[in-house]
Amino acid sequence: MHHLSIDIETFSSVDITKSGMYKYAQSPDFEILLFAYSLDGGPVQVSDLTQPGAYLPEEVIRWMFDPQCIKHAYNAPFEWYCLSRYFSLDRNPGYPPERWLPQWRDTMLHGLYCGYTAGLDATGRALGLPQDKQKLAAGKALIRYFCCPCKPTKSNGGRTRNLPHHDPAKWDLFKAYNAQDVVTEMELERRLSNFPVPDEVQRQWELDQRINLRGVAADLELVEGALWCGDTVRRRLMEEAVALSGLQNPNSVAQLTRWMEKETGEELTDLRKDTVSRLLADGAGSQAATRMLEIRQELGKTSTKKYNALAHTVCADGRVRGLLQFYGANRTGREAGRLVQVQNLPRTYLKGLPLARQLVKSRNLDGLRLCYGSIPSALSQLIRTAFIAEPGKIFIDADFSAIEARMIAWLAGEEWALEVFRTTGKIYEATAAQMFHVDPDTIVKGHENYSMRQKGKVATLALGYQGGEGALINMGALDMGIPEEDLPDIKNRWRRSNPRIVQFWYAVDAVATAAVQQGLPGEVRGVKFAREWDPANDLDFLTIQLHSGRKLYYAKPHMGVNRFGNPSICYWGLNQTTRKWEVQETYGGKLVENITQATARDCLFVAMERLEAAGCPIVFDIHDEVVIEVPEGTAGLEKVVEIMSQPIPWAPGLPLGADGWVNPFFKKD
Repeated sequence: MHHLSIDIETFSSVDITKSGMYKYAQSPDFEILLFAYSLDGGPVQVSDLTQPGAYLPEEVIRWMFDPQCIKHAYNAPFEWYCLSRYFSLDRNPGYPPERWLPQWRDTMLHGLYCGYTAGLDATGRALGLPQDKQKLAAGKALIRYFCCPCKPTKSNGGRTRNLPHHDPAKWDLFKAYNAQDVVTEMELERRLSNFPVPDEVQRQWELDQRINLRGVAADLELVEGALWCGDTVRRRLMEEAVALSGLQNPNSVAQLTRWMEKETGEELTDLRKDTVSRLLADGAGSQAATRMLEIRQELGKTSTKKYNALAHTVCADGRVRGLLQFYGANRTGREAGRLVQVQNLPRTYLKGLPLARQLVKSRNLDGLRLCYGSIPSALSQLIRTAFIAEPGKIFIDADFSAIEARMIAWLAGEEWALEVFRTTGKIYEATAAQMFHVDPDTIVKGHENYSMRQKGKVATLALGYQGGEGALINMGALDMGIPEEDLPDIKNRWRRSNPRIVQFWYAVDAVATAAVQQGLPGEVRGVKFAREWDPANDLDFLTIQLHSGRKLYYAKPHMGVNRFGNPSICYWGLNQTTRKWEVQETYGGKLVENITQATARDCLFVAMERLEAAGCPIVFDIHDEVVIEVPEGTAGLEKVVEIMSQPIPWAPGLPLGADGWVNPFFKKD
């Protein structure tokens, strides 16, 4: 096999950060400016495609489409799709972009698979690349100058775009930057070569790209109606607030705080959501103050960011593409949301969704308010329904039932829980029965024991990963009406009822600690732990091999001290709060969470591949849920559920189940 390492620089008037790469590359003014490449590690060459009559060298084109030549790029979907447009593969039914996809390898995926972050620059620094192998720092400014439209001014002659002849020195530097990216990418690939991406993960990456390319239709009439309704409500609320308070900007926290202190006679340090709720509950202040607090609450709900994101991302054919980031959660390998963030959409509680959608489309604010009360709340819940099936087609949505509870029971060998999933599936009732030593048949509506179900539910959802009272509170125990003084008892009862899961936490912690401290490989119920080194490249990992064969990587593992002052396994990773590459701490329960969610993710990809093979095209997925678009009258929900419930070859005895719905628009039951 030959290897062609590639990096391109492009221009488009579409803002890629708002609209995504598919709409960016579909812009009529899209073009490839520079094409840097290296064949089999040779010297990097740069083709300047801005020159009149410039085209890629024949040799390069030959290697580009030779199946015996693997194409490498950092964030390879960008190069793959942009070059597919360059070669007009999107208009070539005999050789569409999907057919070319298996020849590509993504160096960013390689970094993510090995536990690093997504950016080329950040990953290079995390790996400690020498300065001559790192990405050039001037790149961002050069990209802004040559790859994006510019503002017309008198000094630039009123132009809206910077071309090479406008600054030849910068253009030469840009070509050097383009070439250096290939150098950096090749060095990353070389450094990580002893820890390869498995073929199965590569196939899953290809499936993810096909799903992103397929896209999903958007209801633009609903989107435009929602934007109008949101803007109108926001404007009216602001006008009312100005009239009530006399403030120039009632949205200013400082101005409103001073006004509220006068009206309520109370000294206020902030006007956060919980403070506003408390003031309203206390009934403090004048009638005007109460109304101002209500307005502030409403303004807090009037965000139309996701509708704006949808409007920005819709391609010319009415479909949104690029919603998924493969391996976006690199502790588990789960997909992450991009652009509209489908992984984090508000739930849908509204009754009569078709009516609500029609009222928004017709911009009927009075009807919305009459039927649904809060217009901002209704708009928020309707964002899901902006994703629609094409005319003549239908959505089939299915997700694994209680997948994490099933998975952790299977991993730990908690047989009583597995038997529940093999029979009734009523895990909340069965958990409550185990905890309180009652007959599970008495935990039914109308019986005094039914109140135990809430405790069984919150315990199942909150305590599987070594959490305690805080985890119960975060999962909503207090909101369910469970007194805080009952939480320690719930935690202790759940742990006594699930001894195998508790044992699993401590066994995982012990084996992982031995791997980190002494380099000793170990295994806990089929999950394998090891310390893997590559001294020549200064690489050191704690690895966890799952039943699927996929590994989880923890870079530079060592024993440290956790936030409580106790000894703890530590590693280097991306802090999800600060977004910085820094030392992270972990422990048995947290590792079990990673293992459980990662194994559930692997089950989902097995199901997704089966669904695609069965003629059920997926338009996007969310954690443990798939959304399929098929012609009406073809595949039904029963078929999809049956496929998702089939046994997993590497997970014997794991009882899977699924449920779902059929509808012309996306929703959440």
